Amino acid sequence: MSFFVYDLGFLIIVSILGSIFLYKRRKNLNREMGIFFLYRTKVGIKLIERVSKKYKKLLNSIKYAIIALGYLLMAGIIYLLSESVYSYVKYPLVAELINAPPVFPVIPYFPKIFGVESMFPPFYFTYFIIAFVVVAVVHEFAHGIYARLYKIKIKSTGFAFLGPLLAGAFVEQDEKQMGKAKKVDQMTILAAGVFANVILTIIAFLLLWFIFTINFVPGGAIFNAYSSSQINISSISDIGGIEVLNPTNQELISIINGGMPVDLTINNGEEVNLTRLSTDGEDYYFDSEKFKAGLEQGGEKILVYGDYPAINAGMQGEIIWVQDEKIGTYNDLSKVMPNYAPGQKINVKTSYKGEIFDYNLILAEDPNQNGRAIMGIGNTLSSMLKIEDRFTFFKVPLTKYNYKSGFLYFLYYLVFWVFLLNLLVAFFNMIPCLIFDGGRFFYLTVWGITKNEKIARKMYKWAGIIILASVVLLLVVWLLRKF
Repeated sequence: MSFFVYDLGFLIIVSILGSIFLYKRRKNLNREMGIFFLYRTKVGIKLIERVSKKYKKLLNSIKYAIIALGYLLMAGIIYLLSESVYSYVKYPLVAELINAPPVFPVIPYFPKIFGVESMFPPFYFTYFIIAFVVVAVVHEFAHGIYARLYKIKIKSTGFAFLGPLLAGAFVEQDEKQMGKAKKVDQMTILAAGVFANVILTIIAFLLLWFIFTINFVPGGAIFNAYSSSQINISSISDIGGIEVLNPTNQELISIINGGMPVDLTINNGEEVNLTRLSTDGEDYYFDSEKFKAGLEQGGEKILVYGDYPAINAGMQGEIIWVQDEKIGTYNDLSKVMPNYAPGQKINVKTSYKGEIFDYNLILAEDPNQNGRAIMGIGNTLSSMLKIEDRFTFFKVPLTKYNYKSGFLYFLYYLVFWVFLLNLLVAFFNMIPCLIFDGGRFFYLTVWGITKNEKIARKMYKWAGIIILASVVLLLVVWLLRKF
């Protein structure tokens, strides 16, 4: 049964339990912005008090490190936002290549909803609720611990609900006392949350490494394309067995419209029929539809498949053996291939959809390097830019990995989302505007430097306007490029 079914069941159960909880405690709820419910309690206040007293010396000793980290994160998010705006405006191709909008909410199933499944692993509701609670509680309790350290009263703790679903946590301090505290103390309190998130990010990363080492095993070298080359259209002498006397784009289109024979069928997830052509004494293969589309664009060169052993054998799957050498990673394949010469016959085994396939290949010579033997395999640009199984930091690129335990696989990606959400909260919470901790942090910084509260308010206001305008610009540019 698909994990989606279990995840949906978990969502339903959590929604029911959340509804019952809110109904029974409806007298203690406050409605905010029409859709949020705040449930206030005293739970955790004693723990906050105990930690702030017991570790007073340690907490005080790192206050300036916390403030420094706050500045680094603020600088980092401003840089990332600036780079994003510059890239989207300067390079139109960026917006055209990325299907997802540049700003979108991190909600369950967002990779699928926003079309970024090639960039992120699945984000189930189960991952969301557990990771979000961990991130929010750690962040808010860090605020509370430093607030108590500087004698600021904690009025309540609690959770925010969006409908019946948990949507956040909070520690409510006395704002009057907060406003009277020293600026440096206020800044420490504001940055304490993101400091805790960064610490948790590091811990989660180390835990990811540990789970990876005990659960993931390399299972073969990945290839998902065959070697291709660009050829000059004007040099084509034969296409689909038809001699070409005047190899212009229009002439070739006319020949293809008359129908092309199928000389080879490959399977890259779906069956593709290929036709042979010749140019400068060399043979190549092409997909008629893609070839015709390329000709219609009017270019002088066009991309075709090379006539190499892998494509002729219809080789597919992950390479797991070359002769008597076991292949675990793509690096293993790179080390083994130099041992063979062009024209040499070798046996290659692959794993594809749980089956083992056996191929006997006569190796070809690399046209770009004399004496180098090749099978004629490659990888698409998208696969070379990402790590297989996505965001598994410790894997060798272009390598298929198997896992020993389904539970540890689930745990790996749960910890991954704890890692990523902590990192995102740490950065985005230091944006110098509006309700974010970075807004007040920036305001206090300017006030401290200029000694003028009016100037601080104006700069805080304009910082917020500039950042919001940047986000709007990103969205507008993306929309214009996409539609």
